[in-house]
Amino acid sequence: MCVFCQIVAGEIPAYKIYENDDVLAFLDISQVTRGHTLVIPKKHVANLYELTPEVAKPVFEALPKVAQALKDALHPIGLNLINNNDKPLQSVFHLHFHLIPRFENDGLYLGLDKAIPDVDHDAYSALQNSIVSHMQK
Repeated sequence: MCVFCQIVAGEIPAYKIYENDDVLAFLDISQVTRGHTLVIPKKHVANLYELTPEVAKPVFEALPKVAQALKDALHPIGLNLINNNDKPLQSVFHLHFHLIPRFENDGLYLGLDKAIPDVDHDAYSALQNSIVSHMQK
């Protein structure tokens, strides 16, 4: 049983901030910023690739509720929603979403401003066609 399933089962304590029949949100034990929260489905799903619409719906309904509570309680200047999916970035193989409140000068840098240089129209079209051809209906 994974560590998050153990938390869901009550075998490991957690600082829970939201819970219903399908979803649990709790403070990450390794706070990147104050209020760093994990939102998980209670049902074990290893990663985003295995997520079904039935499991996704209550998780994505809970995310804005938890985000709003973090905003109201902590007054951050913003918030990051992050999912590290599969190797090498995912450390616990139970789907989870990080809600990371952001504060002035918090020192957290995600590096999302490093774009691929000089991507031309043909390259974008080829990428688009490749992805679309693999879309599951």
